[in-house]
Amino acid sequence: MTAHILVIDDDPVQRRLLKNMIERSGHVAHMAENGRAGLDLLDRKGGLINVILLDLMMPEMNGSAFLEALGERENTIPVIVQTGQGGIETVVMAMRAGAFDFVVKPVSPERLNVAVGNALKMDQREGRGRGGRRNRSETVHFDDIVSASPEMLRVIELGRRAAQSNIPVVLEGESGVGKEMVARAIQAASERAHKPFVTVNCGAIPHNLVESILFGHEKGAFTGATERHTGKFMEADGGTLFLDEIGDLPLEVQVKLLRAVQQGEIETIGARFPQKVNVRLISATNRDLINEVREGRFREDLYYRLNVFPITIPALRRRKEDIPVLVRAFVQRFAGEQKLARPLGVSAGAMALLTAYDWPGNIRQLENAIFRAVVLSEGAELNAADFPQIAAQVPGYGLAEDGAVTWEVANLRTPEPASESRLPSVYPDFRPNESVSADAGADTAISSVDKGGHVRKLAEVEEELIRFALKFYHGQMSQVARKLGIGRSTLYRKLKDYGIDPDNPLKEAA
Repeated sequence: MTAHILVIDDDPVQRRLLKNMIERSGHVAHMAENGRAGLDLLDRKGGLINVILLDLMMPEMNGSAFLEALGERENTIPVIVQTGQGGIETVVMAMRAGAFDFVVKPVSPERLNVAVGNALKMDQREGRGRGGRRNRSETVHFDDIVSASPEMLRVIELGRRAAQSNIPVVLEGESGVGKEMVARAIQAASERAHKPFVTVNCGAIPHNLVESILFGHEKGAFTGATERHTGKFMEADGGTLFLDEIGDLPLEVQVKLLRAVQQGEIETIGARFPQKVNVRLISATNRDLINEVREGRFREDLYYRLNVFPITIPALRRRKEDIPVLVRAFVQRFAGEQKLARPLGVSAGAMALLTAYDWPGNIRQLENAIFRAVVLSEGAELNAADFPQIAAQVPGYGLAEDGAVTWEVANLRTPEPASESRLPSVYPDFRPNESVSADAGADTAISSVDKGGHVRKLAEVEEELIRFALKFYHGQMSQVARKLGIGRSTLYRKLKDYGIDPDNPLKEAA
């Protein structure tokens, strides 16, 4: 489908780059240098435009004023806003003003295509619901993974590569980020797609039963073994065995698992001879396995056998671009499950609230929050008031006596005039952090010598510089890596080596 996309940006170089990206994707680009020119173009070609790509920082009429004017005209064209450094306050205000999605500059062609594609699909999706919650045994494909962030698109790319072989895979990430879904997608894209997919939650099994459940036992092998039991390895023979929370495996069971991985055979409890198995192993953990090895809780030889192809799935708070896409997908799915007679939308205020929250429970928590709101919904759309527990935990939101949700951040309608010492309130996060501004003089200097007058170790200076850069660029990992002249993977490795918390970089490691 060829779409007409209106690009509103005051930077001619940026307009030219976006025009090239849009046209290479088979769409038609229309250009405007500011919000006022964009409104004039909409007056002339409003019925032709399918999507608006809007910069927020522009002279004459900025992006926030444009969104306000668009809302007054009751225009429903989806708007994708661009942010300079991904300041979440700016994003939240834009979403609350009616933006459909947001991208962080410089946007890649892949990310732009995803954002535009999602915007174009919305009209087709209205009034059409998919099934309810996906059954845990249902086949999952990579196309079923809803995402718009570069980080998750990279995860999907790595998963597709892993599916092309039988290489052991370790999925790392916090609870609720979707590790099992990625594992099922790897299985579905592999040559074992029609073979068994067996899941074992290692953290939910009593330690004295783990060995029996994994490897099976013969009748009479121990007290209470009244009949023969086929273990999970034999159940998964020919297919995939997914070991969730593998860091919880007892050390004595890790020895037998190592043999199964190395030799392709298992020792059933009470059996006289080992048995050959053909199993593709995918493991998952929310722990730092390297630290578990150092602490002696995980075998080093097993770690290197399993960790051949690690894939790290980022937390939802580190890929907020995915929140609007996930919210709409969940609302659509659960509305279909509840068989609602009317299409169910999401208000701008609700989307801003959900985007502002950090979701410590990740996608699982977001899914449950949407499910509850859909079940209890009474109107044509979900509002911020439908998420009172979330609103109570987000700074700037509050609950009124009547249960309504109030918003206490800077007013979009009347931004304060700019001055040399202060940026306009509608752009609160587009400059380096004031607490570590370059104007702070000596506070930003990194000393080359220690208190004894000797040259400091290179590692100490590097750690201090990384901490400073994280604070300076508000934790934007791409920006930090680019300014330090290193790759993102190298940056993440150094964060782990130095024990730096990206959310609190100035805090000293324990």
